Amino acid sequence: MATPRPLWSVTPLLYSDSISQRLDCDVYLKLENLQPSKSFKYRGISLFIQEALKSHGPNLKIVIASGGNAGLAAAYAAKTLAIPCTVYMPLRSSSMVPVLEALGATVITEGIDYEAALWNAKKAVKNDPHSVVVPAFDHPTIWKGHSSMIEEIKSQLPEEVRPNAIFCSVGGGGLVGGVIIGCQTVGWDDVPLVTLETKGADCWYCSLLCNDTSKWGRPTAEEFEFQGLMSPIRESEKLIYTARLSKIDTRASSLGAKEPSEEVVKMALDRPGPIALVRINDEMAMQAALSFADDHKMLVELACSTTLTPAYMPGMLGKLDLEKHFPPGTGSASTSMSTQEEPSERKKPVLVFIVCGGANVSLEELSEYRGLLKSKSARTKKSLRQFWVDGWEQKLNT
Repeated sequence: MATPRPLWSVTPLLYSDSISQRLDCDVYLKLENLQPSKSFKYRGISLFIQEALKSHGPNLKIVIASGGNAGLAAAYAAKTLAIPCTVYMPLRSSSMVPVLEALGATVITEGIDYEAALWNAKKAVKNDPHSVVVPAFDHPTIWKGHSSMIEEIKSQLPEEVRPNAIFCSVGGGGLVGGVIIGCQTVGWDDVPLVTLETKGADCWYCSLLCNDTSKWGRPTAEEFEFQGLMSPIRESEKLIYTARLSKIDTRASSLGAKEPSEEVVKMALDRPGPIALVRINDEMAMQAALSFADDHKMLVELACSTTLTPAYMPGMLGKLDLEKHFPPGTGSASTSMSTQEEPSERKKPVLVFIVCGGANVSLEELSEYRGLLKSKSARTKKSLRQFWVDGWEQKLNT
C-alpha cells in the first residue's frame, strides 16, 4: 500500500528582521502555529493516526488523552480521515470542549490531570479491538512526524546555510524528540539545541541534570533545586534517570508533563551535539508572548512563548554561552560574552526558533498578562530577571 500523503502543512520559515536586529543575528521563525490544529502536534499525531488507519482498517476508532493541543490535533486528523475520535480531558481543560465537539469529537472530562485522563483513555479501549490510544508525545511515530519540520527547515534556509542553534520548548519531550531525529536525518547532529521550560513544569530540565552531564559543566542532582523523584532506567550496563515532578505549578499548562519520555531522555544523553537546558519563570514567558504579539502580530500561548524568551529578554542570549559551540569567526554582540572581535570580523550566527503554536491563548489572557507585569511587584521584578541555565541560576541586568 502506498504511503499516504501527510496531512500536515509545510509551514513558513520566516526571517525576522526585528528579532535579527535586536540580537545581531540572522533569526528565522518556524511557524508551526499555522498548522491546521494550530500547533506542531498535528505532524506526529496525524501521522500516527494515518498509520493506525492503514493497519486497522476503516473500523478504526481513535482515543486520546490530552489537556488541549494533542486532542485538537487528533480531532482535526480524525475529521479529515472520517473516523471517530474520543478525547479524554482533565476537568481543568473544559474550555477546549466546544472546539473539539465542533470538529465532531466526543469529549469526556474526567480526572484532575493528564495522567488521570490517560488512565481513563486506556481503560476505555481495553476491550475494543477497533480502538487505539493515540500517544500525545511518547512514541517513535510521533517523533518521526515532528522530525519533518527539520527537513523543511533545511530546505527553506538559504543554500549553504545551517543553523548555529535551534530553540524549542519541552513538555513531555515529543517535540525535542522530533528535533533530535530530524537533525540526525539532515546531518545537523552537531547543531546546539536550546531547550526551554517554565519552572513548575521542568521535568526535562531536571531529568537531564539527574544524569551524568559533567561534560557540559552541569551540577550534580544534589546541587540543583528539584522537588520530586528520580526514576532509574537500566539501559544496557548504564543507569539512566528520569525526574518525576511531584506536581505541575505553571501557567504554561501545555508543558505540564510530570515526567518526560524515557526514550527521548536517552536520545538526548547520547546526542553528540550540545543541548542547553533553560528554565524560566512564567513571567518571562508572559513578557515574550506580549512582545511577540506586538512584534509579529501573532498570539501564542505560554508554552510557545517560552521558546521566544531569549529573543525578547535583553541579555539572556549571551548568558546561554552558545558561542563556544559556533564555528570560528561566528558571533554577535548578543551571543558573545566578550567584545574583543570587531563587528566586521564576525559572521552573524543563524538562529532558528520553533514557534510551536498552541490553541490555549486569547486576547483576554494576554491582557491579563500585561496587567500582571505592570504591577511592578517585587516578585514580578525578580521573576523577570531570574532564570537557570544547565542547573545554574542566572540574572539579567535591570
